[in-house]
Amino acid sequence: MWYVMQVRTGAEEKMKEQCLRTIDPNTLKMCFVPYYEEKKRYRGAWHTKRRVLFPGYVFAVSESIEELYKCLKKVAGMTKLLGTGEEIVPLKEEEVELLQRMGADKKPLEVSTGMIENGMVMITDGPLTGMEGCIKKIDRHKRKAWLEIDMFGRTTTMEAGLEIVKRI
Repeated sequence: MWYVMQVRTGAEEKMKEQCLRTIDPNTLKMCFVPYYEEKKRYRGAWHTKRRVLFPGYVFAVSESIEELYKCLKKVAGMTKLLGTGEEIVPLKEEEVELLQRMGADKKPLEVSTGMIENGMVMITDGPLTGMEGCIKKIDRHKRKAWLEIDMFGRTTTMEAGLEIVKRI
């Protein structure tokens, strides 16, 4: 099952490393912080930067939530595992599939490319392919898109790199 830990924003990578170092691999199968790539222009050239996809969250995969919870109590800086009230709830199957389809559990989301045709966005390449309906805002100058997705049991805004190469 996939679980989400809430941590201090900016400390995601430290928490991931601390969890991987201190928790037994039989209990914690995988721990990761999803990233996305964005393009920034400075000094006359475009540079690719890596940013945290969900600031303040670290994802953990474990078969035994009780054992994972006990181990996480020893990890300094861990705020909480997401859930409803007292119950810790794993990510829904659709949320896990979305993360896996985008490849967020393995590598940073690359900058997607697309075009605008008759006012409609069409993603032609990249991890955002097929997610045109989730896009709420596009900044063509910053080469970024804001998407509203269902994650953590609520609607969440997610930023991702999107380059519009053509407008028809």
